Amino acid sequence: MPEETFVIVGASLAGAKAAETLREEGFGGRVVLMGEEIERPYERPPLSKGFLLGQEPRDKAHVHPADWYDKHDVELRLGTTVARIDRSAKQVWPTGGEPIAYDRLLLATGASPRRLDVPGSKLQGIHYLRSMADAARLREAIAHGGRRVVVAGAGWIGLETAAAARTYRNDVTVIEPEPTPLHRVVGPEVGEIFAGLHRAHGVDLRLDQGVAGFWGAGQVSAVVTSGGAEIPADVVIVGIGVRPNTALAEAAGLEVSDGVLVDASMRTSDPDIFAAGDVAAVSHPALGRRVRVEHWANALDGGPAAARAMLGQDVSFDKIPYFFSDQYELGMEMAGLSAPGEYDEVVFRGDRDELEFVAFWLSGGRVVAGMNVNIWDVTDDIQALIRAGRQVDRDRLTDAKIPLSEV
Repeated sequence: MPEETFVIVGASLAGAKAAETLREEGFGGRVVLMGEEIERPYERPPLSKGFLLGQEPRDKAHVHPADWYDKHDVELRLGTTVARIDRSAKQVWPTGGEPIAYDRLLLATGASPRRLDVPGSKLQGIHYLRSMADAARLREAIAHGGRRVVVAGAGWIGLETAAAARTYRNDVTVIEPEPTPLHRVVGPEVGEIFAGLHRAHGVDLRLDQGVAGFWGAGQVSAVVTSGGAEIPADVVIVGIGVRPNTALAEAAGLEVSDGVLVDASMRTSDPDIFAAGDVAAVSHPALGRRVRVEHWANALDGGPAAARAMLGQDVSFDKIPYFFSDQYELGMEMAGLSAPGEYDEVVFRGDRDELEFVAFWLSGGRVVAGMNVNIWDVTDDIQALIRAGRQVDRDRLTDAKIPLSEV
C-alpha cells in the first residue's frame, strides 16, 4: 500500500502545529508544509509585543528550531505559493512547480491586513503589520524615538503598536472612527478604560473620525482625517483589521463565508480537506454557532485538532476563544466573545482605577466573556463560567472576596 501524503498549505502556527501533531500521533506518511514567506513558521504575538519592543530575539518567535523539520521528516517548502487545488485529482499546484498529490489537505492560509484605499495610500512610510518582515521594518522606523507616529485604527494591533511607539518615546496619535478604542470587540464600557490608559501615556486619541487620505512627496508627511484635520506624520501604522485568505478555497469550490466553513472536526465541505487558524469559520459546539477567531490560541489549538481529524480521530473543537495583550503596565487575558450585540451589560470586580480588575460581559445573566487585567490565574475559572452557560449571581460575581470558582 503506497504511503499517504498529507499536505498543509500555510506554514503558519496552525500549519506547523498540525505537522507536529501528525508526527506525535504516529503518522508515518509524507508531510508537506508549504508557505509563501521565506521565514520558517513563527508565532505572531511577538510582532506587536516583545519583538517589536526589542525585548525578544527573532528566533524566540519561531515555532520550531531550524532543524526540527528535517529531523521529523517534514518537507518544509518556503517561498511557495499554491496556485490552485484540483479536488477531482486530489492535487495542489504550486506556482511554477509540479503538482503534489494529497490524501488529506489542510488549509491554514491565515488572513491579510485590510488596506486603506484613500488618496496617498502608496506613499512610503505607511506600515501594515502581519509578517516578521513587517515587524522588522516597523521596529526600525520607530525604535530611535523622536518621530511623529500616526496609528489608523484603535483595535488590538493599533493599540499595541501605539504603546510600542510611545515606549520608544515617539509622539503618537491614534485615529479611530468609533467612539472608543476596541469598540467593536469589547464595547464602550471597557473601551473607555483603554482610552484612559493611552491618554495617560501621552497618546493623542482622535475618536469618531477616520482617515481620508495622506499627504507627502514620495514619503508620507501628514494624515488627513475625515474631519478635515491634517496631522503631521513621519510614520503611519494602519491596523484596521484583516480579511481571511479564502481565495484558494473559493476557487476550489469549497463553501466559504467570512472564512472557510468547517464543522467541529475542522472538515470543509470536501471530506478530505480541512481548515484551521484565522481562515477557518468553525461550527462551534460550545458556543452553539459558527465563529471565526483570529487569535493566537485558536491557531495553537486548531492546527492540532485538524491534524487529529485528518488521522480519522473523533474531534470536536470546542475551545473557548482566548486572547492576551500587553500595553505599557497593563497585562490582560480575555476569554469568550464580547462584541456589542453579544451582551446586555458589563460588570466588574476589583479596582478599575488601579488597573487590577476582572470585567465580565453578561447576556441574560450568563457570562459570555471575561477579561482579567493585571490579575492572574483566573482564566480557567472564567472559561468555566462561560462554558456552564448558566445564570450567575451578579453580587457574588462582582465580589472580589469570593473566589471565582465558587460563583
